[in-house]
Amino acid sequence: MTSQQFTVILFYTSNHAFRAEKVLKDSDISCKLVPVPRHLSSECGVCLLIEQSMQEAAMPILKTSHVEISAIHKV
Repeated sequence: MTSQQFTVILFYTSNHAFRAEKVLKDSDISCKLVPVPRHLSSECGVCLLIEQSMQEAAMPILKTSHVEISAIHKV
């Protein structure tokens, strides 16, 4: 990930975060699990960091994989 504009995807549970990472990596979308910034949420300890340019491609994949998303923030 070399772009400086990222999207942080938050989840209700860490299980959904881990599943999202696997699903996106299997679809060749670069992503990384990182700690959730405390100013964004305290629901789950990890979130997924992806390049903003990949957000449009990632969302339908996560939806069809039944990954529940809590929130999406651009950082």
